Amino acid sequence: MNFGLLIIGDEILSGKRTDKHLPKVIELLSARGLSLAWAHYVGDDPQRITAELVAAFASGDAVFSCGGIGATPDDHTRRCAAVALGRPLVLHPQARELIMQRVRTMAQEQGTPVDEAHPDTQRRLEMGVFPEGAQIIENPFNKVPGFSVGDVHFVPGFPVMAHPMIETLLDTRYRELHRRDAWRERSVIVFGAMEASLTPLMEALEARFPGVKVFSLPSVDHPEWGRHIELGVKGEPGRVDEAYPALLAGLHEHGARLGTELVR
Repeated sequence: MNFGLLIIGDEILSGKRTDKHLPKVIELLSARGLSLAWAHYVGDDPQRITAELVAAFASGDAVFSCGGIGATPDDHTRRCAAVALGRPLVLHPQARELIMQRVRTMAQEQGTPVDEAHPDTQRRLEMGVFPEGAQIIENPFNKVPGFSVGDVHFVPGFPVMAHPMIETLLDTRYRELHRRDAWRERSVIVFGAMEASLTPLMEALEARFPGVKVFSLPSVDHPEWGRHIELGVKGEPGRVDEAYPALLAGLHEHGARLGTELVR
């Protein structure tokens, strides 16, 4: 299964907030031997959000959607999800109870009575209105849940809430996909070579070792290595351990000057 990430909010695209979701989701996936197949950014435009969600639901991927599930006028994600699915929005009973728990806790802290009919309470309950048939994602930070429909999962834009929720999903719903010991990456720093001249070697390695991916990451201003190429192989550990010596041998034949070797 591929994993995708959808990050929603004008504040990210305008630069008012720096996106913290992409590096964290990459980190969470990598720690479990998984990787991110794609990431999309979209502003608070209902038509664009709906189009992204239509594609997400149809993709068959596990998709984490961050942002836009609050109850303010610029929060469109819940409604767009319902439109994308062709389902009505309904107050989820378990979400209602979790939100009311939060309301009761806040009232107790403030020494005020609980008034379910109060406009503020009703606005909070709006955050539990999801597309019909959705499942909740519990939020350990403040109890206001996110929701899932199939393999598309909706969490808040706040990293302190979103990241634990995504981590829980990875460790429960997608636990069987973990591949901590099933993926390896080995590479070497190459000086004084051009990618174009190394391309035949890369193509030959992929043909010789099926299932192994060869990658090339050039840099022109690295603080330690300066201009260089990180050239490597990644895939199943046994195959990588077979392909890597062949990569080194090919580089030596090419006359390349090699630096640090890296294993991930």
